[in-house]
Amino acid sequence: MNASNGDRLAQRIAQLSPQQLKLLAQKRQGRGQLQGLRRSGEALPLSYAQERLWFVDRMGLVGLAYHMTVAWRVRGELNEAALEQSLRELVRRHESLRTRFAEADGQAHQVIGAAEAFALQRVAVDEVVAADGESVLEAFARETFQRPFELARGELFRVSLLHLGPQEHGLALAMHHILSDGWSVAVMMRELRWLYRAYSRGEVSPLAEPVAHYADYALWQRRSFEDESWRRQLDYWRSRLADAPGVLELPTDRPRPPTASHRGRFYSFRLPRALNEALSQLAQRHEATLFMLLLAAFQIVLWRWSGQDDLVIGTPVAGRTHPQTEGMIGLFVNMLALRGRLDPAQRFDELLAQVKETALEAYAHQGLPFEKLVQELAPVRDLSRQPVFQVMLVLQNMLKEPLRLEGLQLEEVSSEHATAKFDLTLVLEETADGLRGDLEYATDLFDRSSMARLANHFERVLEQVAQDPQRRLGQLELLSAEEREQQLVTWNVTAKAYPREQCIHELIAAQALRTPTAAALIGADETLSYAAMEQQSNRLAQ
Repeated sequence: MNASNGDRLAQRIAQLSPQQLKLLAQKRQGRGQLQGLRRSGEALPLSYAQERLWFVDRMGLVGLAYHMTVAWRVRGELNEAALEQSLRELVRRHESLRTRFAEADGQAHQVIGAAEAFALQRVAVDEVVAADGESVLEAFARETFQRPFELARGELFRVSLLHLGPQEHGLALAMHHILSDGWSVAVMMRELRWLYRAYSRGEVSPLAEPVAHYADYALWQRRSFEDESWRRQLDYWRSRLADAPGVLELPTDRPRPPTASHRGRFYSFRLPRALNEALSQLAQRHEATLFMLLLAAFQIVLWRWSGQDDLVIGTPVAGRTHPQTEGMIGLFVNMLALRGRLDPAQRFDELLAQVKETALEAYAHQGLPFEKLVQELAPVRDLSRQPVFQVMLVLQNMLKEPLRLEGLQLEEVSSEHATAKFDLTLVLEETADGLRGDLEYATDLFDRSSMARLANHFERVLEQVAQDPQRRLGQLELLSAEEREQQLVTWNVTAKAYPREQCIHELIAAQALRTPTAAALIGADETLSYAAMEQQSNRLAQ
């Protein structure tokens, strides 16, 4: 995620010991309490983010797109009893992990289950069916990911253990996105580490008791929406997105289907370390963040690909604006819609200043749930694409919390889950070797070759602006020398020899006999087949 002040705070909190976390919790009690909001017998509402996922699940529109799965190879002397005890305690501590979603009178509500119902699921090797070229662990991870969830029946958080040998196991964790987000996964990994360490030593849990739960947050969010500050945020976003284009029409490799399947793939690429350093220095000189600079460059590429000089790109933020949510497991992530307007005569440094202003204003108004914004904007619903924006940009600069279990070696099992929530999502991450990029794309629309071209164009724009940030947008070159040769020369070699003894009207008449229904002329509002063109031309001649 692109870093806001809250994101950087989370990075520091993730590194605290249990004792430090206890002190922090004690200090924060009393700051806008979430606890004490529930009334006996009252149905627990969904948060706005949960409500959206519940709705699309009911519609059957997303398939596996909102499944969250991670798997590891575990080597060493695993204490299975301590692992299961740690997971049970995790489920007890966090109500969200034992929540299902019931419906009454067309309205969904949360139902909190008993912690005792959770059990570690043990899987034998002969129960895993590996496809061609796939290891047992990869098949285990894939089968865990593809196993469906039923929101109304619960068991939306599952952990499976695969026994491979006395000193080797597979461990897979799966949950529906309606329960969790990326920050929550980091909370989960940290708590499992401390719990497993304590229980494998025969000690008690070192973690402080939660003072509130996600259901409390959902109640607080619903009740506080009438506050004047929410209304000001809503007014800002309405003004910012007034008359914004609802769709970004990128050139696709095939027609858009009536309903998106959310099937997808990743195209991965790397940007050199030297380029990353040059971009970071350029951003610093303009008192901007690296995310702002990358967003400006991405806007340029999308503008040139689509021909739209007014476009909206989405980006996620942590969404944990309430201090008591920092240690919770739940769906808090929020979406910001960042609008950009581009002019060929504009310099890149001018565009960067514009993007900086847009981003800072958006961060200042990030508290409004995106789902509430969509509800208020009431865009025309289209099952083939997401509302408001269809392209996302993510800069992953939050600390990733790996799972560490004392006395064990854990290696994450790589597995590409073939889904795409949006038409296109560009995920960038700073590494020691430079920027790593992953383009998650909808295979309904795009081929891998198109994503390779888009990644190349993005890199070319970044190289040029790093060298000359005052270059005008219309002067930026996207095409490589090979692409330019192909488009200007190779594809324009269209000369064809025709028989000299036949006139053009005779050639058309012969073609009309061979392929009468094939398109001969395509206009703005009408397409004529060869048969229709032959009939109309004969009528005109007569």
